[in-house]
Amino acid sequence: MNMKMEMNMNSLFFVVLCWIHVSRCVSYTNFAFGDSVVDAGNNNHLASLSKADYSPYGIDFTPSGGKPTGRYTNGFTIIDIIAQALGAKTLASPSLAGNATSNALLGGINFGSGASGILEETGAVYLGRIPLRKQIDHFEQSRAEMVQTMGENRTQDLLKNAIFSLTIGNNDIITYFLPKIPFIGSYNEVSHTVLQETMVAHMGSYLKRLHELGARKFVVVDIGPLGCLPFVRAIHLLPDGKCHEEMNMLIRGYNEKLRQAVNILNQEMGNGSIFVYANSYDVISEMLQNYRDYGFENVNDPCCGGNIPPFFCFRIEGEERQISSNLCDDRSKYLFWDAYHPGQAANFIIAQHVLNGDENICSPLNIRQLHNLKL
Repeated sequence: MNMKMEMNMNSLFFVVLCWIHVSRCVSYTNFAFGDSVVDAGNNNHLASLSKADYSPYGIDFTPSGGKPTGRYTNGFTIIDIIAQALGAKTLASPSLAGNATSNALLGGINFGSGASGILEETGAVYLGRIPLRKQIDHFEQSRAEMVQTMGENRTQDLLKNAIFSLTIGNNDIITYFLPKIPFIGSYNEVSHTVLQETMVAHMGSYLKRLHELGARKFVVVDIGPLGCLPFVRAIHLLPDGKCHEEMNMLIRGYNEKLRQAVNILNQEMGNGSIFVYANSYDVISEMLQNYRDYGFENVNDPCCGGNIPPFFCFRIEGEERQISSNLCDDRSKYLFWDAYHPGQAANFIIAQHVLNGDENICSPLNIRQLHNLKL
């Protein structure tokens, strides 16, 4: 037997043991839903204009040896960091990867998709992407496959102890503030209140659907201060240190409505499930305001790519030359990796806050407490 076959047999043996003793074997399982903040490579499999499957994305992602995986950052995402902190056997596989369901017991499945949103139309300009509704469709398919392999009872045991995280809504808000695009449209013909309430209503229905499918532990992440993104500040011609306050005000209103919806779900669903509201807005705002306390030197510009259109972060290597967009010297000193996404250094800080924070950050429990909770 060659080494590769032996490794595959060992992995299969471990998975079979997990299926037999689910409650003993699973240390941490996460089913992640969301946009490019959590995407671990699903858009690699789509005909999409939104991808991160090229260098220098992933330059600090040690499991791939610095090669791009489809993560929209230079290294680990917040989802990855939390999984490692809580003892996952492996990082969650992208749902569109061929081995996703078979690896679910080892770490979970990542359904996130760059450019996607809560609302179905969000991200249409990028062509291929998986809106939240379809991400949950994909989970339902994966669940059916798990039932075929493990049976209904063991599948339910796995799901009730897994964490279901939803990190989405960013693109819905950004789309709202973009000019109307022919044949694509925009949401800016409705009021702020209507947009907020529509997004929250959709989120509520999707959370209930996941509950019906067996989810019991939820982490619902709010939207951060997108008005401070390099991309948003650039297209609105804002100087350093200034953010798009109208956008941030709309986000704060949405977040408050989302928090109230999560509280209501905790009351309605009873003691057999729990919904955690994760406050990323305040964590990121604190980093922006007191960035030097967190080791950052620049919170205005992206480390990779420009802060004026077209913002691209790329690197093309050849035998004799290398063509590259701007890349900062020390990636750990920049809060933003590119014009849209936080870098690995910021992701570590956010992850630590939601893992261990008090009720001002995660309510009613932080993620570590949620993981340890037995339902």
